[in-house]
Amino acid sequence: MVSVHMTPVPQGNVVAYRDDGVLSRAMGRPVAGQLPPLPPAVVGMFVTGVLLLVGVAGTDGLAVFAPAVALLLAGPGSSHPHDGRFDWLVPPILRLTEYGFVASVGFAHGVPPWLIFALLGAMIFHHYDVVYRLRQRVYPPAWLATFGLGWDGRMLLVALGALAGQVTFLFVLLSLYLWALFGWESITCWLAAPRTGVDTVDLGAHD
Repeated sequence: MVSVHMTPVPQGNVVAYRDDGVLSRAMGRPVAGQLPPLPPAVVGMFVTGVLLLVGVAGTDGLAVFAPAVALLLAGPGSSHPHDGRFDWLVPPILRLTEYGFVASVGFAHGVPPWLIFALLGAMIFHHYDVVYRLRQRVYPPAWLATFGLGWDGRMLLVALGALAGQVTFLFVLLSLYLWALFGWESITCWLAAPRTGVDTVDLGAHD
């Protein structure tokens, strides 16, 4: 009989799952972790959804305010340890807000679906890679969140592209940049990881 023991995820990794950029982290410093992260993230998602619905329905200019709303509401919670009972919900809420905003802006501005999926795919790959790495204690470097722009930086760039009327061009550049960055960094990080095995296998446990 073989028993397999998975490496547990450290409690503080919920903060790393947020994928905060420079702006979000900077907004969290003044409150020094005193603001619970879940309520503002929920409100930010709701307000962003309302703005997107209004924007896509015909008042397109309002949609560009969605990143600012999400950042102002969810950003200050970035310094909290996320040790509350339901704080694990914050990263999925931020993912839904970011993915929904990117997809909505892309479709509203006539970006080819394959290009929208390419950009979303780069972000999904990165977020899955970070989750799996933290489970195996193969931690990504601190600079990755900065150069990866964070959920806040990516949303703001997409908003600026919409304001400039260059959404398709921005999607091309951002997709190429993120796939190159996340793909290269992930491969090099995993190749440099110690070869101790993903799981610890106890071969001596036999019945």
